[in-house]
Amino acid sequence: MLAPKTQGPLAGLVVIDLTRVLAGPYCTMTLGDLGARVVKVEMPGQGDDARHIGPFVEGADGEQTSGYFFSVNRNKESIALDLKLDRDKAVLEKLLDSADVLVENYSPGTMDRLGYGWDMLHARWPRLILASISGFGQTGPYRTLPAYDMVVQAMGGVLSLTGDAPNRPTRVGVSIGDIAAGMFGVIGIQAALLERARSHEGKHVDVAMLDSQVALLENALVRYQVDGVVPGPIGSRHPSITPFGVFRTGEGHIVLAAGNDRLFTRLLDILGLERLSTDPRFIDNAARCAHPDELRLEIELALAAKSTPEWLKIFTAAGVPCGPMNDVAAVMKDPQVRARHMLMELPVSNDRSLTIAGSPIKFQGEILGDAQPAPRLDQHRDALLTELGLL
Repeated sequence: MLAPKTQGPLAGLVVIDLTRVLAGPYCTMTLGDLGARVVKVEMPGQGDDARHIGPFVEGADGEQTSGYFFSVNRNKESIALDLKLDRDKAVLEKLLDSADVLVENYSPGTMDRLGYGWDMLHARWPRLILASISGFGQTGPYRTLPAYDMVVQAMGGVLSLTGDAPNRPTRVGVSIGDIAAGMFGVIGIQAALLERARSHEGKHVDVAMLDSQVALLENALVRYQVDGVVPGPIGSRHPSITPFGVFRTGEGHIVLAAGNDRLFTRLLDILGLERLSTDPRFIDNAARCAHPDELRLEIELALAAKSTPEWLKIFTAAGVPCGPMNDVAAVMKDPQVRARHMLMELPVSNDRSLTIAGSPIKFQGEILGDAQPAPRLDQHRDALLTELGLL
């Protein structure tokens, strides 16, 4: 039997990870961050597809290590198993004897073909929770279709809302299709664990990337029904609050979020635009949302008098919500990000480390355990087989 970890809110749980690339690995990484012991099962010789996606750095023993894989597979152990071979299936089943959760992101039907469909798993390991993360879910007319992040951003409507013009569709700059599904996977797994504590029975958690994109549509669905207009891309501004977006300054850009009339009046006072407080075009939020371009012009003409750092000091002192438009380099230097331990350095070789994003989940007065770097393919085979009594 595998011994669980002893630190973190999910300590005591063992997770077997059959996932690859991003949505599934992001889910299991989060479970590992929270204290679960995660054993990643990969194909011999090849491993997770993400191991072959750049950027690459020189890792241990001079091998090329994928920074992509490294960034979403910390706190995991790796064993290589070919689940088409009986001897490797026997190892997986020994792992499942210890497991609380099995996470997979194969195409629907693959687990059945391998002999590990939900009915079989539930009959043999009734307390086991199976989490399936796929492009379109285990049911429905699209269930067998392949999907990638870009596909579900488009099909889920997110792509139609992003960018500055309908004829220039713009992908969200991070893989929100995968990452959202991974996060919803964690939520579903933890809900199933809570129910198991009462019922002593596992459940099959079914999370689809497309569903997860639809779940992120916020108020767009309602706006379409109420306004009778199909929502489209509007750049950086908010569809229901004005002014709320990115504005040019005399040097750079600044984000301003005047979310109510009181903050709007304060913003006008700071900018010397008090005359606009009685302008019918800007008299309330509804009027401002009907005239966003005119208001932007007035605000940016006033902002041109100072640089972004100067305005940030002024608006912050006055209590107007604002922020700089940081690029990735600026994020890595940000004192708040550093203070919240949102960046961690993990060794990728004997003489080099990489900085990756940490866990955003904090617990007052507690520090999560030290993170371990993403494993080399099959790195933990001997230790795991010994622990299982197979070596």
